[in-house]
Order: sequence, then structure tokens, then C-alpha cells
Amino acid sequence: MTQSRLVDVNDLSVSFRVGNRTVEAVRGVSFHIEKGETVALVGESGSGKSVTALSLLQLLPYPRAFHPTGSIRIDGEEMIGARERTLRSIRGNRVGMIFQEPMTSLNPLHTVEKQIAETLFVHRGMSRTQARARVIELLGLVGIPDAERRLGFYPHQLSGGQRQRVMIAMALANEPDLLIADEPTTAVDVTIQAQILTLLKDLQTRLGMALLIITHELAIVQKLAERIYVMHRGKFVEEGATREIFAHPQHEYTRMLIASEPKPRRDAPPAGTPVILEVKDLKVHFPVRGGFFGRTRDYIRAVDGISLTLHEGHTLGIVGESGSGKTTLGLAILRLIRSDGSIKFRGTELQGLTFNQLRPLRKDIQIVFQDPYGSLSPRMSVGEIIAEGLVVHQPRITYDERRERVAAALIEVGLEPEMMDRYPHEFSGGQRQRISIARALVLKPRLIVLDEPTSALDRTVQVQILDLLRGLRERYNLTYLFISHDLKVVRSIADRVVVMRNGKIVEEGLCEQVLNHPQTPYAAALVKASFDLVADNSGVVGI
Repeated sequence: MTQSRLVDVNDLSVSFRVGNRTVEAVRGVSFHIEKGETVALVGESGSGKSVTALSLLQLLPYPRAFHPTGSIRIDGEEMIGARERTLRSIRGNRVGMIFQEPMTSLNPLHTVEKQIAETLFVHRGMSRTQARARVIELLGLVGIPDAERRLGFYPHQLSGGQRQRVMIAMALANEPDLLIADEPTTAVDVTIQAQILTLLKDLQTRLGMALLIITHELAIVQKLAERIYVMHRGKFVEEGATREIFAHPQHEYTRMLIASEPKPRRDAPPAGTPVILEVKDLKVHFPVRGGFFGRTRDYIRAVDGISLTLHEGHTLGIVGESGSGKTTLGLAILRLIRSDGSIKFRGTELQGLTFNQLRPLRKDIQIVFQDPYGSLSPRMSVGEIIAEGLVVHQPRITYDERRERVAAALIEVGLEPEMMDRYPHEFSGGQRQRISIARALVLKPRLIVLDEPTSALDRTVQVQILDLLRGLRERYNLTYLFISHDLKVVRSIADRVVVMRNGKIVEEGLCEQVLNHPQTPYAAALVKASFDLVADNSGVVGI
């Protein structure tokens, strides 16, 4: 190991004990990271990327997970078999990590301030006053507005993108020598993505920090990484300099990854179809309480007077930055949170209906949530999760019929029927999202609200899921309300687009019209960040 080498991994294997069998997740991989270098680990969900990254800090669930072979040295120190004291001195201090799913990585019982400050207390010995100042500084760096006001917020009070930014702030708190970023911009909108990538590059230059980027977003790799390791089924199939691999990919799998990109929608939406959803002047205001008696001081206007119309068989894309109100709008339309205004589904006014009155309509309106792990019960098998709606809405069908429908739903989303007896924790992030989609599809609803349904998926699977959703829409005349921060994905499936900012609609129209010729500065900035984000010769990201 050279003096400049920070990480040296040799012949690393990772296996998991599952009942009476052993599953090989990583098979004999070797790689290194120089000090101050940026290295990317790319591949599809389930290829072994995250397992490899977690192995560096020995964060896998031992003894269920174990290393049949291999060595991991960080700055010359062996990690496999290291004492807990040694591991604690490295985790969160010399090596920071941004995890893929922020909602499951953040403690729901602790405030943002407490979670970020904890590592400052442990590793830096800061006072409360010093830690608070540093937390505010970090939140500002990662683009969270009104940072001081959000110190007392809990994870559930933040949007998905904001939770991811809190995770990034935690990882950067102690200015580590190595930052492991496992899908760092998965839940972040495009404008913040550009800021985060620029921030990571600036911090790396200033601190001499090394970066290990684990991602399925090849655009991120192209902007940040100097070298790439391409991973497939637990092995490296190609490695080398970033520019060389993108210019001359040698392996068939690498060529497939580079070619996978959502294509613009070509087919025309059905004409003359009836209105399935009509929303008028919808408002969702959350009270901000304070003082000794907890009186309402102000309101957060998450959705502030939204009106929209959606026709049967069409797809309406809802786009905007994290915190713009996109997800809140979807939840309000589904009557999952309280709102004011009119919501008509197929001519029926949903506002004012009781729980029992709404229940028959639930089978016709389904949702796919942004965080698949948080929305799937860890105590239920995949088959039980998908069949739950059938049990509630079609209680007369037999057990065998339910199993057949669950199997068909799994096949539709590209999974094997045999997987229905496994549990959510046994699947990768992308596979869990496909399970969530299967759960929504099994009842063959009329309207599906899709909240970032592809944000956790690699590009190859994104394309498959988008093709699947298009095929199901044509086959069953489904209607989609598609919420996303990825305008490339929206362009591939939506007929019309609504651009939201601060709870209001700032622009709307036909998808190609809004994305090709935006009329407002905000919509133009979103489009520019999505389609024109490039890296110059120095590797510094710009918009």
C-alpha cells in the first residue's frame, strides 16, 4: 500500500446466511482509493454496491453477514476483525457516510439539531453553543432554507429531499478524510442536486477529502469521478478512467448502462376522454405553534390554492423542488391528510365523505410512496403486503386466487413469483420500490398517484418501470398523477406538466411545451438543471 493510498481492498467477498443456505453478495473484488481522489462504484440495484460500501466501515449485520475472503485497509488500518474502539474512532470521524434511505437512517424521535450535533459531541467535544452554530452552518451548506428555524424539526416534518440533505450534513460534520456517498442525490431535486454535487466537489478540494460515490446515475459519475468500477452480480466487470470508460466501454453490461436513458413520450394521449379528477382551490396549511400555551403563531402553506384537471387515461406530471408541496398535494387528493377545497373523483366530491364512505373508492385510487422501505411492513411477507388490498376490497376470492394475482403483479413489475414468501429487508432498494408498485397495481385501480416511483431505481430499471407503467396505462386505461423531481422521467411518461413552487402552481401546460419552452424563470431553471447540467474540463459542476 502506497503512502498516498487511503483505502485498499483486496479479494473482498461478502456472504449472508439465509436460513440453511448462503447467499454470495460480493465475490472477490479488489479496489483502491487514493487520498483526495473521487472513485465511483456503479451498477444496478442488487449488484452489491451498497454491501461493498457498508463493509468498509463494518456496518453489515454480523454474524449473519460475513467475509469468506478479503482485506480492507483504511489508511493502513485493517477493518475486518478490528476492535470496536478502533471502528468507533473511524466511523463518522475519519470516514463519513451518506446512506441511501434517509427516513430509515434518521432517528424519528430526535430533532435535526440533536442528530447532527451528536457526532460533534462525540468526536469534537464541542459545547452545545458551538455545536448549534456548526449545525446551522452545515444545514446552510446543504441548501436547507431557514436553517435555524428547522433545528427543532423531526424527520417526518421534512420532505424526502430535505431529509437527504440532513444526512449529508451529518456525514460532513467532522470534515472526514473519506466520504462514502451511497446514492447521495436519489431523493434530491435537480437544482439541489447541482448544488450538492458542487458542494461535494468544493469540500473535496478544500479538505483534500476522498470520495467514494455509489450510484446508478451515470451523469453524476461523469461529473465527479476520476475512476469507475462497474459492478454486476457481485463482481467488477470493468474498471478504469471515467473518460475512457464512457468513450470506449468494453463490457456489454457497461454499454447497456450507458445506453439506458428515459426516452421522450412518443404516443399521443387518448382524446375526448372524461375528466377523472378535478381539484379546485385546494389548500393544506400546517399551523406553527409556539409560546407557553402552544398557540398558533403562523401557518406553513404547503399547498396554497391549487386547481387542476386530469382526464381519464392521461398522465399529469407534478414537478418542483423538494418542499414545494408536490407530495402534500398528492396526499391531500387521496384524503390522507386534511385539506380545504374541492376534490372530485369521477364526479364524486371526496371532501366531506366519512371513512366508511371513502372506503369503496380506495380500490380505485392507489398510491406508490417515495420511500419503499418505510411504506412496507417489515413483519409481513411480500405476498401478504401485495395481497392486503385484495383481502380488504375483494374478501370473497380464495387464498389460491389471491396468490395467483400476487404472482401476476410481481411478474408485471419484473420480479419472480417465488419472491412473495420473502420479506422486505431481503431486497435491494430498487426491488422494494417494484414491490410497492405491484401492491398498487394488484387492484387494477383507475387512478394511481406515483410519488417519485423511480427515484430509488437505477437507470436500466427506471426504463423498464416506465415502459411497464406506459403498457399498463394503455392496457387498463389507467390514469397517473406522477410526482417527480426528475424531468427526464416526467418527459418520458407525462402528457401535461404542472410546475409547483412554495405551494403554488407557477406554470402548467403540455409536457413538451413546458420542458422545451418554459415561460417562467423558475421553470426555466428547473429545465436547465435537468437537461443542461454539465461538467467542464476541470470537473467542477456548473449549471
